[in-house]
Amino acid sequence: MVDEIKNEEKIEVPEKFQKLVEVVEKMSVLDLAELVKVLEKKFGVSASVPVMAIAPVSSGGSPEEKEEKSSFNVILTGVGDKKIEVIKVVRDTIGKGLKEAKDMVDAAAKEPQIVKENAKKEEAEDMKKKFEAAGAKIELK
Repeated sequence: MVDEIKNEEKIEVPEKFQKLVEVVEKMSVLDLAELVKVLEKKFGVSASVPVMAIAPVSSGGSPEEKEEKSSFNVILTGVGDKKIEVIKVVRDTIGKGLKEAKDMVDAAAKEPQIVKENAKKEEAEDMKKKFEAAGAKIELK
């Protein structure tokens, strides 16, 4: 049955893409999925099909309540007692050198400092756990 469907859907491949199509046909599904991710990152595009947004049926809640935030700013608001531990977490988390990490922690004692902007939800929550384990206070905005 599948062969019947494939035979009905003959697709004409332009000659300039013939070799590329032959290579893709021989790839495994896992390799194809990896290739798609690489191409998405390389060219800043998405292979997903765009879907038209449909207005939600009114249920009394505001759209902000329904829509979950996907990126956060991680803000260091307090250092706590273990300043050296917090400096280590800053170095490990954002890849700063010792001096830059110390300067950021010292500045956070006076006013909140942005550790990372537009971090994905999972990454931001992971960073928050690490900082809180070191005794620091973190806000996700």
